[in-house]
Amino acid sequence: MFRRKCYEKLLEWKASSKGRTALLIEGARRVGKTTLAESFADAEYDAHLVIDFSRASREVKNAFDEHSNDINTLLRMLQLYYGVELPRRQSVIIFDEVQHLPKARETVKHLVADGRFDYIETGSLISIKKNVSDIVIPSEEDRVYLRPMDFEEYLWAVKREALADEIRSCRERMAPLPNPIHKLANRMLDEYLVVGGMPQAVTAFVEDGTFVQCERTKRRILSLYREDIQKFGGEDARRALAVFDEIPGQLSAASKKFKFGSLGKGSRREHYEGALSWLEDSHIVNICRRCNDPNVGYRLSVDETAMKLYLGDTGLFVSHAFSDGEESLEVQKALQFGRVSVNKGMIVENYVSQQLKAAGRNLFYYTWEEPPKDKNAHKLRPREIDFLITKGYSNAAGKLRICPIEAKSTRSYSTVSLDDFGKRWAKRVGEEVVVHPKQLKSEGHRVYLPLYMAFCV
Repeated sequence: MFRRKCYEKLLEWKASSKGRTALLIEGARRVGKTTLAESFADAEYDAHLVIDFSRASREVKNAFDEHSNDINTLLRMLQLYYGVELPRRQSVIIFDEVQHLPKARETVKHLVADGRFDYIETGSLISIKKNVSDIVIPSEEDRVYLRPMDFEEYLWAVKREALADEIRSCRERMAPLPNPIHKLANRMLDEYLVVGGMPQAVTAFVEDGTFVQCERTKRRILSLYREDIQKFGGEDARRALAVFDEIPGQLSAASKKFKFGSLGKGSRREHYEGALSWLEDSHIVNICRRCNDPNVGYRLSVDETAMKLYLGDTGLFVSHAFSDGEESLEVQKALQFGRVSVNKGMIVENYVSQQLKAAGRNLFYYTWEEPPKDKNAHKLRPREIDFLITKGYSNAAGKLRICPIEAKSTRSYSTVSLDDFGKRWAKRVGEEVVVHPKQLKSEGHRVYLPLYMAFCV
């Protein structure tokens, strides 16, 4: 198993819950939920039992239907069927792919009350209406989200732990990496932009040493996502597929705001609300919403008519965007050798969104029109901040402040939007962040971070 940050959250749950709640590990398909749960069970418990509801026999499923009100019988039957003896309070039962048997998830309430064992559930599409419409969701259920590997986890996976530690240390000390190490980190980042953070794709790359098997693995995952949309999307399936296929083209445009009108004549955002909810609940897509009043508590001023859409994993995004056979391999070469013949801006922005989501951040952006400097001019100047997060600000005794983030893919760029934003909202703004391909530096309360430091913004 690859080292995952989410493992620490499982340890915290086990220590604090002490059997009073079950833990649901939610995430997209093929993100590593089952591997994480089983590795945790192996290391932290004396014994465990795994029930994979995507493959479970009819006898096992019937046991939940017939004995959910008789926990003694249910637990005895499960241990007999799987040939496992579970010591009390030293064992965990894993309900894998629990979305395939919603009744089992509902039974968690009674199993937790019984108190004999701990319970971990894993699932994809877990919040889809179809999977929760006929059950009472247990309140005795804590939840964590497992997302594709961020860049730090990727470095751990490819045996670059020392580099990951040095990047984080330099961010904390605000000290740039030595130039040779800086170049190495940039090269590893370019590699990550192609491979991405899906564990199967990373495994294929590590084992093969080329992008060929990795690319095939990513394409299989993308095909699986398309099949899921068609199979589980219901009446929203056609629209969800249209949105999914349109994401690369929309991000490559100058304005990355998703334009629903491009999906067909008369198409409007409200027609796609169900499709958007499906894609977000499945964790295939990350939605970045526009806020109209940048202040602590961005959700209070969310504008639901405007949004940017990113894929949950940047490696999948590259394969999705450049899906014309051999062309995708040329894109991989271009990224690896620093050629910018491809639109690297959309890839970098998707990458930054992924790092923020992996850190537990919700995604928001802000746009406005700046008045012209010349009083005789009439044309307003459009401005946009790529991402907004909230952070404690050291110059304000640690109080929460807006932290605007600009993502830059080239070495030559303008910060005019960030400059104007800082003037407009000076009293609300704390640290300003530019993530770019160059070295770390700071100017007042603005920091310029190398792109490889995005995981520790």
